Order: sequence, then structure tokens, then C-alpha cells
Amino acid sequence: MSVYQDVTTVSKNFLGPAAEMFIARQCQLHLKIEPPMLNKSHLAELARAVEVAGVRYMEAAKSKELAQQIARC
Repeated sequence: MSVYQDVTTVSKNFLGPAAEMFIARQCQLHLKIEPPMLNKSHLAELARAVEVAGVRYMEAAKSKELAQQIARC
């Protein structure tokens, strides 16, 4: 499984079917990469971006938990 798939799988527990689009958008906007190019070296930066953006869609504590899980992928 790719890093992108791992991150998307984790994110689905928090965002449901919107997870794939949300993570793809974070990759494109914040990392300036296409989602399939995501690798482990990107995870810390992606986690920070997800935590900040995630509070628009969920409680801050849930957004932080999602970011922590992404960082561990």
C-alpha cells in the first residue's frame, strides 16, 4: 500500500468519503505535489497542514488526533 493510501485510510475514520479529496487537496496546496508522490518524508508537514485545515470540519481535538495518526503512517 502507498503512503497516500495509508493516509487516506486513516483519514476516512475522521472524514468519511471526503477523506480522499481532503488529503489530495492538502498535498496539492501545502506540499505542492500530486497525491501519488506522497512519501514518508512529507508526513510531518502534511500532518501540520491537516491539523490546521481540519478544524474547519471537526473539533480541534479530533483534528489534532488525525494529524498525529497521519504523522505515524
